[in-house]
Amino acid sequence: MRGYNHAMNTMDSLSESGFADLVDAHCHLQDGFLRHSLEPALIRARAAGVRMMCCNGTHEGDWRYVLGLGRQHGDVCVSLGLHPWYVGERGADWLARLEALVAGNPVGIGEIGLDNALEARNDAEQEEVFLAQMELAVRYERAVTVHCRKAFGRLADLVGVMRKRPPFMMLHAYAGSHEMVPVFEKLGFHISICASITRTANRKARTACVRVSPERLLVESDSPAIAPVGVDFERNEPGYLPMVVEVLAELRGEEPEVVAARTAANARDFFRCCGGGEAK
Repeated sequence: MRGYNHAMNTMDSLSESGFADLVDAHCHLQDGFLRHSLEPALIRARAAGVRMMCCNGTHEGDWRYVLGLGRQHGDVCVSLGLHPWYVGERGADWLARLEALVAGNPVGIGEIGLDNALEARNDAEQEEVFLAQMELAVRYERAVTVHCRKAFGRLADLVGVMRKRPPFMMLHAYAGSHEMVPVFEKLGFHISICASITRTANRKARTACVRVSPERLLVESDSPAIAPVGVDFERNEPGYLPMVVEVLAELRGEEPEVVAARTAANARDFFRCCGGGEAK
């Protein structure tokens, strides 16, 4: 509890330091403790300067709930997708259901992707589901949010041979090597950085975030998971985003206000094709 209070105090001080416009490029407001304590978390996020939060659905069971969050809250931008963790649970008509929601609403597509860290998985099914959603994003010209663990080379190969790619693609909570950053940027990806960089032992993430080009840099909470140092891992929330920005700026040798403004502008540009282009 002391760590939680310390982090909340840090969040308050960061808010007072002048972050007037932050965008959380990836979160799950429907999951964990946030599902039952969302309103207080939104109040804290807005007090910390977070002006837009991009909430991602991950399976058929939460798509309509997440869509409803976007309708209820003007500062919540929505993406819907089938996450690789739930590929084995998909219904026979999952793609038709997703397409109907995408066709009828200004949403992005995500969270989708590849996860080779899962012990029980079917790589062929993962790739089939991933490519089907990428093609959907191309057809409807929507931004895509991609999850990737231990499959970065394969992801680059699959996207590299696509005849057409979505207009915007994001690797969220980037956990790849710094050598792969320019590879993904060349393919057209934005790179989103989360609170894993607040852990000094995570040299991989802290090195990679420095390599990201300014125009492709995004920040996220990935709440309720991957909390910053001092907060219980599954008690993360968008209001802690200033802590990510502060550490990211320090690692990159930049002013925090510059990183905040740049990443917010990048995020609004990224999500403009799904109704997220304007400050709300």
